[in-house]
This record gives sequence, structure tokens and C-alpha cells, in this order.
Amino acid sequence: MTETQSFYTISAPPGMHGIKAWLLTHDHKRLGLMYLAAVLFWFFVALFLGLMLRTELMSQGKTIMEPELYNSVFTLHGVIMVFLFVIPAIPAIFGNFLLPIQLGTDDVFFPRLNLFSWYLFMFGGLFALISLFWGEGFPDTGWTFYVPFSVEVDTNVGLTVTAAFILGMSSMLTGLNFVTTFHRKRHKDMGLMQIPLFTWSLYATAWVQILATPVISITFVLVILERFLSIGLFDPDKGGDPLLYQHLFWMYSHPAVYIMILPGMGVISEIIPVFSRKSIFGYKAIVWSSMGIAVAGSLVWAHHMYTSGMSDVSVFIFSLLTFLVAIPSAVKVFSWVATMYKGSIEMTPPLLLSLIFIYLFSVGGLTGLVLGAVGPDIHVHDTHFVVSHFHFVMFGGTGFAFFAALHFWWPKMFGIMYKFKYAYVGSILAGIGFLFHYVPMLILGMQGMPRRYYDYLPQYETGNFLAGIGAYIMCLGIVIMFVNLALSFRKRVVAPADPWGGTTLEWKVPSPPPVHNFIEDPILPDFPYDFSGITDSVTENTDERV
Repeated sequence: MTETQSFYTISAPPGMHGIKAWLLTHDHKRLGLMYLAAVLFWFFVALFLGLMLRTELMSQGKTIMEPELYNSVFTLHGVIMVFLFVIPAIPAIFGNFLLPIQLGTDDVFFPRLNLFSWYLFMFGGLFALISLFWGEGFPDTGWTFYVPFSVEVDTNVGLTVTAAFILGMSSMLTGLNFVTTFHRKRHKDMGLMQIPLFTWSLYATAWVQILATPVISITFVLVILERFLSIGLFDPDKGGDPLLYQHLFWMYSHPAVYIMILPGMGVISEIIPVFSRKSIFGYKAIVWSSMGIAVAGSLVWAHHMYTSGMSDVSVFIFSLLTFLVAIPSAVKVFSWVATMYKGSIEMTPPLLLSLIFIYLFSVGGLTGLVLGAVGPDIHVHDTHFVVSHFHFVMFGGTGFAFFAALHFWWPKMFGIMYKFKYAYVGSILAGIGFLFHYVPMLILGMQGMPRRYYDYLPQYETGNFLAGIGAYIMCLGIVIMFVNLALSFRKRVVAPADPWGGTTLEWKVPSPPPVHNFIEDPILPDFPYDFSGITDSVTENTDERV
């Protein structure tokens, strides 16, 4: 790799060297890589904890841990996966790295605030770690921190809730930065319909981050006040209402589902046209569906609360809205499939992972409609069906979209290629393992097995054993994928500026990009997905790596 192709050379700010150049950087690309390192650390911690949960449940009775530890482990797994991986992964990593480049500018609008957001993210993770060893240990309330348990329990709920509050602030500031950059810093000649779909998805997500995150922040502050001052806001004996917490929590946490999935949808909208060599079908429909999801997704929170005693009118309204919010997601799936129709499709690891995403997310969406209808929801509420549905959407969706994004933009971020063969093996194993892991949990839920239980009746043992085997297969595939990416640093195969034949602006700059992104003023395409002038294949661009 030549001197000009080394990321560590061309992205270092003048006058800064070594660790200082990273810790004090205002470069959005370096911050994206710093988020990548931190998020991957937390991801593998949570992955290990989840594997321990499934190992415990593979047989009846005690397998590897006691009930108290089990409760703390699933709480820790949920908190880390939701607040430290799924929510920040795609926006914080790829949003920071790519959004300014796709908008044709040199950086985000608030570069110092961007660095501050990263430090908030790191401090939030640090607080979560401290809570493991401080006081009575990590809480066993689950990641939802439901009252009255989270108020009355002796475990260290206060510090963990504080960690989630700090992480929420980081998310909100990142969203504020993206919205401002979108409006104030994009290239002067770039119209709204010339903006790549990944950037549009980040823009829609950012509005949800800005408007919904304060709700959960206030709620967590109220939990802390309730614990230490006994103000009685959620205590019926003092005139409080425990259902108020559920409403406040889900007013954020259901929109947070779209904070998690919308950027993943944007990733798929970038990958499908590139490897179909065809313009995206329904560009405007995808743009408006992203904004529609952001708006409608904020109005359906109470479908989590059908069993709490709501009025029939409320149940009807929230059920109807839940079904309506599925329409924009269906528009996206239709557009992706229609883009591939009669396209010149060339299989690559990013496309394979995108296809896995479409299948798993579709299953997650359809099972979500089961939960959106009050009749079946009453039957499967708080069972393994809900756990499986949630993971089909969040991990089968956002997780595999994250893997696809990593394989798609890896050459751009680091200027090197990886081996396709091992990427295929890892992707297929992860997809097969995922299905073996979560399909049995759908069946267990229909049979009535409750979630969050340490032990279960004999009739559930076969399903739990199969789910455990699937978890190990899935984790093996994920490890193969990441080992393959890591090994690409040992035998460096230099990536060209545009290894895939992409058409958006990030493929018009060197790999990796220079400090100020554009050496000269970029020439904007009339349409960001115009492949009419591209005739070469992916294998020609990637040194026959397939």
C-alpha cells in the first residue's frame, strides 16, 4: 500500500500525531472509525452474554448459572445490544463516515459536537461497566426497567439508568448534527432528489432521535428520583400510576425500533442497485416511506400494552395504526425486489447479506402484525414469540444490515479488500444459524413458553435445545465474518476508489478518503443511481476476489 493510500497518513490533521490525533480529532471519518471500534467491542460482549443465556436454556434446571445471575445476564445483554450496539451502530459509524461525503461536503456541521457525542457514548458505556462492580451489582429488571420492580429492587438500577440516559444524549446530539448538516452543508447544487437513499434514511432517523429521545431521558430521570426521593410518581400507594411508566417508556422505545431499522433500510437501498446494475425502483417512494415510517412509527407505542387494561377504543386505534405503519416497510421491500427484476445481478458478500436481511426482516414484519392484532397478541404476549419477533427485526434486520454495510464500505473505509470465500461462508452460517435459533422460539411462544424464565416445563426442552444449537452456528458464522475482515489487514490487497462500480459520491473519492474528502469540487450526478455508463463487472474491479 502506497503512502497516499494509507488512511493513517492522509487523514491525520496537521499538527496532531499518535493517539492525540484520534482523541481530539474533528474529522468525521476518524470518529466513524472510533465508533466502529467501540461498538464492535460491545457487540461481542453482548453476543457472548446472549450465547450464555441460550446455553443455560438448552436443558432443564441449572446448566451453567444460577437464577439470579441469569436475570442479570439477560438484563445486561439487552441493555448493551439495544443502547450500545443496535441504536448507534449504523448511524454513528457509517453515518459519521459517509453522510458528509454523500452530501458533497467536507464535514458535519458541528464537528466539535460530534466529538462530544462520541465521548458521551464512551462515558455511557463506562457507567454501564461500573454498575457491574458497584453496590449490589448489575440490575435484574430487564432492559425495560419496568416499575415498580426497578424502583424497589436493591440492585444497581440507578447507575445503569444513568448510563442509558447518557447514551440517549449522545444519540440525540448525533441526530441534531445530521439534520443540520443535511440542510446547511450539502453541496450547493444538490437538490433533494439527488440525495442518496442512505442519507435520506439517516435524516429520517435523526428526527426520531431528536424528538423521541427526550421522552426516555425524562423517564429515566423520574426513575432515579423515584428511587432516591420516593416522590410517588409511579407508586399507587402515593397516588402514582405504574402504567404511566409504560406509556412513557414505549413512547420512546417503539420509535427507537425505527431508529434501529431505518438506517439498515438505507444500507440495503444503496447495495441492491449497485449489484443489480440498475437504477433503484421507486426512489421517491422509498424517500417518502422513510419519512412516513418516522412519523407513523411514533404513534403506535401502546400496542405493547394490550394486556395492561386499555379501553377498547384505544386498542382499536393503536392496532389500526400498527397495521398502517407496515405499509411503508412493504413499499421498501417491493422496491428492492423490483430493482433486482431483470437487473444484471452479480453476487457479492454485501448483496448476499442484503438478501438475508430482506428475508429475515420480512418474517419479522409479518410476525409483528400478529402482535399488532389484539386477539393473537393476548395469546402470545410475554412469550418467546415476542422475543423471536423482536430479534427477527432487530438482529435479523439491523444486525445483518450492519454486516452488509461493513462488507460494502470496508474497501472505502480502509482501502483494502477482503476474501469473498470466507465472507460467503460466514454469511451463510450466520443466516442458517439465525433461523435455527429463532424459528423454534416462535413455536415455543405459540405453545405458551414465557420469556425471561430461568427454567421451563419438559415439553419445551426440545425447542430450547434446537435454539441453542442454532445460536452456536450463528455465532460461528459471525466470528468467521469478522476474522476474515481482520485478516484483510495482514495481506493487504489495495482497493480502488470504486471497487463495486457504485455511483454515489463516496465512490468518487480515493479509498480511504482524504482529510477534506474532495480534492476538487465534486461533479454531481443528475440521479444518484444512474448505471447507464457502467459496463464492467464487480470481479474486474476487485482483482478476481470472488
